[in-house]
Amino acid sequence: MKTIAVYHNKGGVGKTTIAINLAACLQKQGHKILLIDLDSQANSTFATGLMKFLFVEDDDLRDRNVSHVIESGDYHFIPDVVRKTDGFNQPEIDVIPSHINLIEKQYKLNQVASNKTRLVTKLRRVKEDYDIVIIDTPPSRDIYAEIALIAADYLIIPSDLKPFANQGLPTVLEFIGQIDEFRALIGKNDLAILGILPSKISTNSRFFNYVFPKQKESLLNSHNVPIMNSIIFERTVLSQCTNQTITMGDLEIPDPQSVLEFAPDSPAAMEFVQLTEEVLEKLGK
Repeated sequence: MKTIAVYHNKGGVGKTTIAINLAACLQKQGHKILLIDLDSQANSTFATGLMKFLFVEDDDLRDRNVSHVIESGDYHFIPDVVRKTDGFNQPEIDVIPSHINLIEKQYKLNQVASNKTRLVTKLRRVKEDYDIVIIDTPPSRDIYAEIALIAADYLIIPSDLKPFANQGLPTVLEFIGQIDEFRALIGKNDLAILGILPSKISTNSRFFNYVFPKQKESLLNSHNVPIMNSIIFERTVLSQCTNQTITMGDLEIPDPQSVLEFAPDSPAAMEFVQLTEEVLEKLGK
């Protein structure tokens, strides 16, 4: 079992879009996938169709989500918390959902050192059940980001290659260095960076032919981090597929789909197929 974290400390770079659609594509290719949402914004949880409710009293995630996996060593193992997506992908994906209550639990989790390694321990118990685990992370350096990067074997860093994302990269690399020190203490190898993944890249031909190569060159000259060959462009279909709804009585209920389900022949779907092939090659699968 290989575990991949998708992380950047800048928001808005397509992190969740990459995590959910990479998971969907891998699952379609026959790999057994577990998707873990470790962001209190719960974007992956919503985007995979696990928040099909509109009212607080219907919230069925509050008492069974990723925070329960982290905060207890004796209870809430992954099979107890995992949910199956509903209409998101064929075949459906196993997901450990997040919840907004992660925010209020953060202080308490920070007080106990073993909380940082609990996900590592619990993932080991299901290593025969999954081929690849993908972790969607918060755009921060909080305890949830730490837990994700401690648990992962590999890292994808999505970036739109714009100035703020590039300026934030040294902070990302510094954070990874600190994480690697902790990983060494618990007998884990350094986190392997699969590369910076160009994401939310404009499809404008002038931009792509003239500005984009300069952005890549600047990044390569500034940091000793590989840039992945795959590119995820900014396409309307990627937001459309997660904003699908179904009508139930008088209500419009969220009914998101992966891009491979919603628009399987689209350029966006093909980009995720290419990304999947590159990731599998780098993982040796």
